[in-house]
Amino acid sequence: MLVIVVENVPPRLQGRLGVYLIEARAGVYVGDVSRRVREMLWVQVNIYCQNGNAVMIWSTNTESGFDFLTAGVNRRMPVDMDGLKLVAFTPCDNSQPAQKSSVVE
Repeated sequence: MLVIVVENVPPRLQGRLGVYLIEARAGVYVGDVSRRVREMLWVQVNIYCQNGNAVMIWSTNTESGFDFLTAGVNRRMPVDMDGLKLVAFTPCDNSQPAQKSSVVE
């Protein structure tokens, strides 16, 4: 199972995701694809994300049963805690833009 959630991305990226996945809600894409297709889609997300942000979540054999990656500017930052991936929120500071996050496998 693969889920990709995008916000504020260009229509070109939405179209590319729509070829391989079903858009269950606006910006929420769901499907069951191979690892190779998942990695190709993530490359496309990183190339075309521009000022938007995205998260990709997929089923895997880990303690939590899933793994995820993020791209773009977002207050939610993935944090690895003893092999378990959690999400930390950065403080909302109006004087500085949010940090760009990306976790590499």
